[in-house]
Amino acid sequence: MKSQISRREFMRLNAGLVAAGSALPFAGATTLFAAVPGAPRAISASGTKAKLHPQLPAVDLWSFGGTVPGPLIRVKQGDEVNVRLSNRLSEGTSIHWHGIRVPNAMDGVPYLTQAPVQTGKSFDYRFRADDAGTFLYHPHINSVEQVGRGMFGALVVDEIQPVPVDRDIVWALNDWRFRRDRQLEQVFNDRHDMSHAGRYGNVITINGKAGVKLTGHPHERIRLRLIGAATGRIFALDFGALKPWVIALDGQPVPPRQARPDDLILGPGMRTDLIIDLPGSVGAKVAIVDRYFDERRYTLSEIIVDDQTPARAKPLGKPQAHKPNPIRPFESAGAERLEVVFAGGAMGMMGGMGGMGMNRGSMMRMMRQGLFWIINGRIIAPLEAGVRTPPLFRLRHNRSYIVAMENRTVFDHPIHLHGHTFQVLARNGQAVDGTVLRDTVFLRPRDKVEIGFAADNRGQWMFHCHILSHQRSAMGAVLEVA
Repeated sequence: MKSQISRREFMRLNAGLVAAGSALPFAGATTLFAAVPGAPRAISASGTKAKLHPQLPAVDLWSFGGTVPGPLIRVKQGDEVNVRLSNRLSEGTSIHWHGIRVPNAMDGVPYLTQAPVQTGKSFDYRFRADDAGTFLYHPHINSVEQVGRGMFGALVVDEIQPVPVDRDIVWALNDWRFRRDRQLEQVFNDRHDMSHAGRYGNVITINGKAGVKLTGHPHERIRLRLIGAATGRIFALDFGALKPWVIALDGQPVPPRQARPDDLILGPGMRTDLIIDLPGSVGAKVAIVDRYFDERRYTLSEIIVDDQTPARAKPLGKPQAHKPNPIRPFESAGAERLEVVFAGGAMGMMGGMGGMGMNRGSMMRMMRQGLFWIINGRIIAPLEAGVRTPPLFRLRHNRSYIVAMENRTVFDHPIHLHGHTFQVLARNGQAVDGTVLRDTVFLRPRDKVEIGFAADNRGQWMFHCHILSHQRSAMGAVLEVA
């Protein structure tokens, strides 16, 4: 797998790369709450201190609930999520509930669905968890810095009848950029990151910790919920001889199958649920390798069978499927087609943007403002700057749409749509087998991808690259459903 980040840049960012997996259930140790009627449960946005790696000093971070990641929020499908966010930071913040379909007023996008939650203020988020699955929560203002300082967490909505497993584990994959003085880099909105592959760090953690392996019993069955929680880093995991089953992508169930390489690509905001059956012999080890950079693969974690007591006498068979979520189906008959072209970025910016009718003067003014991307020939100021722009498209409620996206850049882009779940229809002219439902789709350089969805959730919704440096530098728009 190739990435369009230069070898020199990769070596600069990954000098002394430290990566290791964590088998901790989740940082914060306990679930924030199980849903119960009554007053909202409190979660604060505040500063904290954390030791991300045993060989590095503890550093000052920002957090939800005082832990990095924030507390695991876990409810049953159909339960109500009721959270009061209190802001103790020195700047405004919010919570966006990534991937789960919520009412527009609960989507957590400042300047679009709500005002920023300012210092000393609070905001109540309340919605019913209609969809089961693995989801993410994070701020949607100054997000490359706030997420980059540790403000993210997992929302798990359990199925009414979950797939039977011995353990259910959440892994939030993230990276951090440390300077040579062993302190966290304080510059987050770096123009090189904005115009290139995004912010890459040189310390990798799982659940905010490095150096801990996943250990277990012979023939133990584990549900491993993988979350791409980094601001820019893309992971492409390889489990070697261990053949995990994939049972959900972006929280949406798929018929259980042995994981394919594309299932194990985790760009920012993407999720994959796996069923892993541990080997039957005590002492067996399996390396989990990140192979996103062909020439710079590294071991992210190891799975080690270290307990003498087997979970069972022989391995289990194919896991059972779980029920689909109640999502309004996309209807191809009569669906309206929309075209979206992403252009810009370094290494081809002038050619790609000039070909869309922009002159050199306009491009230079744009770049001086830290804006490096265009959508359909438009420079769309990021919402995080507090600027409202007209919607890219206005959609009719309950009508089905095909969105044909073309990536005219030399970089990868995980494109995320708020408020909806879409079906991936085709990639580079080839129909996608089966019904693959997602909320974030991975676009490689020069890719052409078609998605389809029913616009059944009213409101104005973000549609953007989830590499947060790209989002901050104009790779985002708004779709309105009315």
